[in-house]
Amino acid sequence: MKHLAFAALSALALSTPMALAQSAGDITVGIGVGTVDPTSGNGTLAGQPTNVDSGTAVVFTAEYFIKDNLGIELLAATPFKHRATISGVGDVTTKQLPPTLSLNYHFANDSKWTPYVGVGVNYTTFFEENSALGNVALDDSFGLAAQVGVDYALSDKDAVRATLRYIDIDSDARLNGAPIGTTNIDPLVYSFSYVRKF
Repeated sequence: MKHLAFAALSALALSTPMALAQSAGDITVGIGVGTVDPTSGNGTLAGQPTNVDSGTAVVFTAEYFIKDNLGIELLAATPFKHRATISGVGDVTTKQLPPTLSLNYHFANDSKWTPYVGVGVNYTTFFEENSALGNVALDDSFGLAAQVGVDYALSDKDAVRATLRYIDIDSDARLNGAPIGTTNIDPLVYSFSYVRKF
């Protein structure tokens, strides 16, 4: 299902005809809901297979157009909460924030639909780790990010947006100060937002 959603958004981004552009100097601000959905099989912790569940939070975006159609976007969010289940060992809960800076290209068009693609870099910080196993700590992560999305214009300044991102997130874990492995989260991030242009 994840791959089908990614393919559908990609096809839309590539198939929509070119047309009206966003202008250099425009700023857009968005607010919505996003879900961080880790890939299945998230590495090995304490010698056992580990799976991380999904988390949902409020997401925010701000984008400044440095040229027509080309914008620099910052993604921010309220904390996402996840549970990592270590098979046969126990669970770890954590919160994380994944600010992401992207360079986006928007495909202007004659309709109300404006698809876009983007690439960038992500920094994910983990905090409030909790486990009955002991003192668990997860290292912060740097990684690449990519996205496809589409805006549907409600007016000349307002739109609703659907976005699909891939983020490379890997975190080294420690239990009571001793390394216990690396968790490979590498999620798809689905978000739906309201966007306003200024």
